Amino acid sequence: MTAEESATRSALGAPPFAVISGEQVQSVLHGREPEIAELVEAVYRLHGAGDSVNPPSYFLRFSDRPTSRIIALPASLGGPLRVNGLKWISSFPENTRSGLPRASAVLILNDPDTGYPFACLESSVISATRTASSAALAADRLSRTRPRPTRVGFVGTGLIARYIHTHLTATGWEFEETGGYDLSPDSAAGFRGYLERSGAKGHVTLHDDPETLIRSCDLLVFATVASAPHIHDPSWFSHHPLVLHVSLRDLDPGILLASANYVDDVEHCLKAETSPHLAEQLTGSRDFLDGTLNDVLTGRATVPKDRTVVFSPFGLGVLDLAVGKFVHDEVARRGGLHVVDGFFHELRRHG
Repeated sequence: MTAEESATRSALGAPPFAVISGEQVQSVLHGREPEIAELVEAVYRLHGAGDSVNPPSYFLRFSDRPTSRIIALPASLGGPLRVNGLKWISSFPENTRSGLPRASAVLILNDPDTGYPFACLESSVISATRTASSAALAADRLSRTRPRPTRVGFVGTGLIARYIHTHLTATGWEFEETGGYDLSPDSAAGFRGYLERSGAKGHVTLHDDPETLIRSCDLLVFATVASAPHIHDPSWFSHHPLVLHVSLRDLDPGILLASANYVDDVEHCLKAETSPHLAEQLTGSRDFLDGTLNDVLTGRATVPKDRTVVFSPFGLGVLDLAVGKFVHDEVARRGGLHVVDGFFHELRRHG
């Protein structure tokens, strides 16, 4: 929504309210990985310049279901993208026992002028897309001072791993070898099937343990549902790989302290018992952090060539807003918005 459109809507009253299905989201985003990469980089730069509001995420937890949670990510994005909103995303790991995906989500977009919501989008695909795109962007920018990785390994081979691999290959990455490790044989087999269907180049190896995978790859992606560190030995990283620590809680603090560390947002990452948060608690300091991804984008931080490099992204709500708005605007352009007539019923301020 442009500023002109917002002004028009404000003058005319409440905006129309549309519901956008997961099928529509998937249709818009399929094959648009390079465009989304540019959008994600623009959002990181806006956020780094202070042209956003991205408060802490809010966690709804359950005493009888300690592994489950629902998270609210409110955010506001300025600049040319102007939009407010909220992602409401649940993580119920027990779902996978019945074959249902772990995560589900909706995204609400609000008009920045009136505050009225104008869209509700199915957001599991949006969330996976922004996660994968930011990981691919980080892989590109954090590897520019070192030989470009050619052997990629995934610890955790579910949906997020597949999305990250898709965004890597769609933005120019080619791998001589792709490895995978997962506690679930079915998930690992599904990942191999995805690689075969997608025509992935190079050799594919499924590993029986994480150590052999980690030692054999120069680009590592952690995309698990781990709630506490399960990778403890820094010597496994002696070859100094580039690590995309997307799931945030896989690595022992000692591994981070032996590495160069970059995050998407310091305050967001150093909380909720993430590995960076544990490293801060262990040392009483944030000195182990070398910068943010935006610091790398803007040249304020230089990535070392001779150390393990770990990127730990908490995941910013402004990224969801930007991708969601991209989807909304494209669905509108195609004439496919499902508007709920009369959604806002009582609009008279005075009787």
